[in-house]
Amino acid sequence: MPTSDLGNLRVAIVGAGPAGIYAGNILTNSVVEAGGSVSIDLFESLPAPYGLIRYGVAPDHPRIKGIVNSLHEMLDAGTTRFIGNVEVGRDIALDELQERYDAVIIATGAIRDATLDIPGIDLPGSYGAADFVAWFDGHPDVPAEWTLDQPEVAVIGNGNVALDVARVLAKHAVDLRSTEIADNVLAGLEASAVTDVHVFGRRGPADIKFTPIELRELGEVPNVDIVVHDEDFVDADPANAANNQLKVMLRVLNSWRTREATGASRRLHLHFYHSPVEVLGDGKVEGIRFERTEPTGDGRVRGTGEFREIAVQQVYRAVGYYGTPVVGAPFDERAGVVSNVEGRVKDAARTGDAEAPAIAGLYATGWIKRGPVGLIGHTKSDAMETIAHLVSDVEAGRLSAPAVEGDVLDVLDEREVAYTTWDGWLALDAHERDLGANHIHTRERVKVVPRDEQVGISRGALVR
Repeated sequence: MPTSDLGNLRVAIVGAGPAGIYAGNILTNSVVEAGGSVSIDLFESLPAPYGLIRYGVAPDHPRIKGIVNSLHEMLDAGTTRFIGNVEVGRDIALDELQERYDAVIIATGAIRDATLDIPGIDLPGSYGAADFVAWFDGHPDVPAEWTLDQPEVAVIGNGNVALDVARVLAKHAVDLRSTEIADNVLAGLEASAVTDVHVFGRRGPADIKFTPIELRELGEVPNVDIVVHDEDFVDADPANAANNQLKVMLRVLNSWRTREATGASRRLHLHFYHSPVEVLGDGKVEGIRFERTEPTGDGRVRGTGEFREIAVQQVYRAVGYYGTPVVGAPFDERAGVVSNVEGRVKDAARTGDAEAPAIAGLYATGWIKRGPVGLIGHTKSDAMETIAHLVSDVEAGRLSAPAVEGDVLDVLDEREVAYTTWDGWLALDAHERDLGANHIHTRERVKVVPRDEQVGISRGALVR
């Protein structure tokens, strides 16, 4: 069988979030610079592109628009073909893609919550943060309703997702009306009975995983008092901070210690040195039991043997994400990633096994490659590593040319898969913007939530 070459490379990317889009853009630039050409098909299980940028970032983050604009420009350039509403493993198999392309890059990310293995975590009223984020971002595959009928709520975690969840729970719905929030979500938040949101971290203020801008935003939420506790600041001197970013955040946290309560109708409590032991309740969440921890002096904490119980009626765990397996790709259950070494997918039971043979032409990038850590900048550098290996493999003659010719859209048409396209996204994007412009509260956009409605609008602009 002839080998692949940079003169006429065909690549499929599975996942149209930042990882997949950046990978396609970097691949295009790399191949063109080498004097070759490439055609890329970008497959996405949702009808719309952008992944967690559209469905994993709180609607009150306007700075995310810059990232969306950048991703839009990459897809709008025409070198990558967007094929949405197609789930690999259901509508088309991974091995079918491998037969039709020189290479396949898996960039499906991590959309499920990591587990928190403590008694009571599955009681009614206990939720994964990822599910709540998907709801308030108008994800089409989660229920349209979310019950917020309890006054006291706990968020377990000390990262940006925990802060997003806590801020949305504490924020008054009126302050979200100007965002792109979906109408059903706005209605749910307007009916919220939440008065107190408690955020718990196992470590101290010096070990928070927030970013300064996220922390500052928390303190600027209107009509919400921030409550911190002096006992949690035994190791929180900004002068001892390991870097400038942490120094800024410790200054912010310490400033809240002297902040006067305003009598706001909602309160957001930050608790440090609290390790969750058990979710309490008889048939539903009624509280959480924690063990108080203390710093050991080497960056870790240990239990003190002191236990506390705090009354809450809902719990949201924000302890990380876990990758979603791709049918047909080796998956490391422990790490929650596709088994790979530096982006080359390995035929191995665990990632990092350098001795395991690579599966020719199969690659991974983004969170499904390295786990759910890092920000957008890491995604770019991560994609560069994967693409460098792909190009190297092509130049070394390690990849075989596609065994099956023809357009993959013909296969999808034959199977009556209602795929969406870039023109379809432009139509849906314009529709959402029109909804926003004509809304009673005038917004930049109002998200369309139901999948069938998204597909219908997008398919109405179908161009082959």
